[in-house]
Amino acid sequence: MIAAMDIQVTKAERSKLQDIDLGNLPFGKYFTDHMLEAEYEGGKWTNVEIRPYQPLLLEPSLAALHYGQAIFEGIKAYKDEQGNAFVFRPYDNFRRFNISAARMNMPEVPEEIFIEGMRRLIAIDKNWIPGKKDHSLYIRPFMFSTDAMLGVRPSQTYKFLIILSPTGPYFPKPMNILVEERYTRAAPGGVGFAKNAGNYGGSLIAATEAQKQGYDQVLWTDASEHKWLQEVGMMNVFFVIDHTAITPSLDEGTILDGITRKSVITVLKEMGIPVEERRINIDEVIKAHKEGRLQEVFGTGTAATIAMIQKVKYKDDVMEFSEKDWTLSADIKKKLDAIRQGKSPDTHHWMLAV
Repeated sequence: MIAAMDIQVTKAERSKLQDIDLGNLPFGKYFTDHMLEAEYEGGKWTNVEIRPYQPLLLEPSLAALHYGQAIFEGIKAYKDEQGNAFVFRPYDNFRRFNISAARMNMPEVPEEIFIEGMRRLIAIDKNWIPGKKDHSLYIRPFMFSTDAMLGVRPSQTYKFLIILSPTGPYFPKPMNILVEERYTRAAPGGVGFAKNAGNYGGSLIAATEAQKQGYDQVLWTDASEHKWLQEVGMMNVFFVIDHTAITPSLDEGTILDGITRKSVITVLKEMGIPVEERRINIDEVIKAHKEGRLQEVFGTGTAATIAMIQKVKYKDDVMEFSEKDWTLSADIKKKLDAIRQGKSPDTHHWMLAV
């Protein structure tokens, strides 16, 4: 086990911060001055260091490029009104990262590297955390296989990194969603619950084809019937029917156990809103909409937090919503924002001080 004091630190000679406008940030375009890097070899993690953000030197035969052993997480850091930095629920991401690692036959990353390394990295680049509304410091831990050898087998060596990106809203406007009936994101027994790179690469063509039809993303359905709802784009999804929040169950292993999803469920229950985690069919949603019982639909995820949805299309049925309908989702977002910004008590101990 590697203690925090064993993390070697090399500071950047010049900060890039003076070249960036923190008030005008697209998502994931700019990166801070430093990154954390560690290597796995011989059954243990070594060479843990924080150094200036820079390109990596990789072999063309790198295993990750050929066989896809690569996982990641998405986390956010915020500042309170006093300028103190906090990370939102990083231990949940730490646990989920290692669940993904186990599914992809990769080694676990110890807490000393993932959590304490992240904390030290953010402390060094704390000034990069934007203070503007709906802005944050996006944290991307990731790991990939590094054997320089062709052959379909688990790699013997790996690299773990954390990079930081000051960022603005992921979805600057409400979304139009097309229910996906051709492509499949995940099936039981697959890797839908793991945050591995291939899940996202495989989803791109469906999103691209939806965008050609004027939609922002797709609502994924099951692999066999294309009726049972899973995720919306790269987010978990909630349907408010008869003033009850319904979100697809995690039981089949096809859906990511979202940290924001967990948080939303907790907040909903505290608001006295019934929550159901269960299988939900697109026909049930269409029927509820036609009967006037579908109040709103929204997505949840680290990047977007709460994504308002203004249109959902399935075959010839189009369900449309407007700002007056986004009452529950807007309330949830306000409550989560208040906790993250230190304006409301953190009764669940979600915020980790940097």
